[in-house]
Amino acid sequence: MNCIFCGIADGSVKSQLIYEDEDVVAFKDLNPQAPTHLLIIPRKHIARLSEADEKDVLLLGKILLVAQKLARKFDLKDFRLITNNGKGAGQSVDHLHFHLMAGRRFLWPAG
Repeated sequence: MNCIFCGIADGSVKSQLIYEDEDVVAFKDLNPQAPTHLLIIPRKHIARLSEADEKDVLLLGKILLVAQKLARKFDLKDFRLITNNGKGAGQSVDHLHFHLMAGRRFLWPAG
């Protein structure tokens, strides 16, 4: 497997990590779409949300709590947390990841 996010998670690909624990890693997006644009990924390779299963429930919940922790760390009052599932939805890396974005007004509906 040649997954850039797995490389970031295991340290073989250099990245400016802003959070890491035994299950989750977060770093700045290289192509930010907002003044604050962070990516939160599980260390475990899950290609997309639709491929997660029951045994991933704690990991998925932990990702949401990491997003909350990072929002507090960066003093983000209003933010958007999104994940894309598949190329048609805009997923460009086949590793589950969540975008934590803030610092500008977001329109709805998205996309």
